[in-house]
Amino acid sequence: MAEPTTKFFEDLDRRGFDPRLEKTSGTLRFDLHEGPQTTHWLLRIDRGKLEVRQEDLSADTIVGTAPRLFDELVTGEENAIAAMLRGDMTVSGNLRLVLQFERVFPGPPESRGPRRVFQREVR
Repeated sequence: MAEPTTKFFEDLDRRGFDPRLEKTSGTLRFDLHEGPQTTHWLLRIDRGKLEVRQEDLSADTIVGTAPRLFDELVTGEENAIAAMLRGDMTVSGNLRLVLQFERVFPGPPESRGPRRVFQREVR
């Protein structure tokens, strides 16, 4: 399994709570397909409380994609919504869970630096 993906899920499990998901509850299963092999990551969210397991169990939402693309999602190189619209990522079940969870993915690397403050021109 790819390093960024494993680290992402281990960090979520270790964190145990994410305030960006405090109004979210449900289960997401990420099926990462590479040839005949599929790796499963099951994420339980209970009002922001997170629990991650590497299991193939039923879930409210199932997301399917390639491990390479998921690595790009968790490193901020790719956008989940754009990947869904292109058909590079499939979603079955509760789409709302994916849209709420998407905010946990980091933004593009260039967006993580200090924010520039723009001043309004005074006339």
